[in-house]
Amino acid sequence: MESDVKFLEYVVKALVDNPDDVKIHRTVDEMGVLVTLDVNPADMGKIIGRQGNTAKAIRTLLRVVGMKNNARVNLKINEPEGGRPMAGNSPMKDFDEAIEDLKV
Repeated sequence: MESDVKFLEYVVKALVDNPDDVKIHRTVDEMGVLVTLDVNPADMGKIIGRQGNTAKAIRTLLRVVGMKNNARVNLKINEPEGGRPMAGNSPMKDFDEAIEDLKV
């Protein structure tokens, strides 16, 4: 097993409540190494952290491990089925509805 995958597995399994559900897939292409992470939907909050800080820290450390091995490593965290929608993806209001909301 590659050192980046070992590192990610160790960190993620220490954070989650369901370590048996952690799945890591590693692919290499011309852009570098892509490590894809799947966790139990109940553990997504622990992996992402407040404002994404935990995920950012894991990505930073994973890049450091990659630099040690002369590889560019990126982490993709797969969203589970039925995950919550992104904040900016709400349907846009048309101009008239927006003006109507402004009226007091």
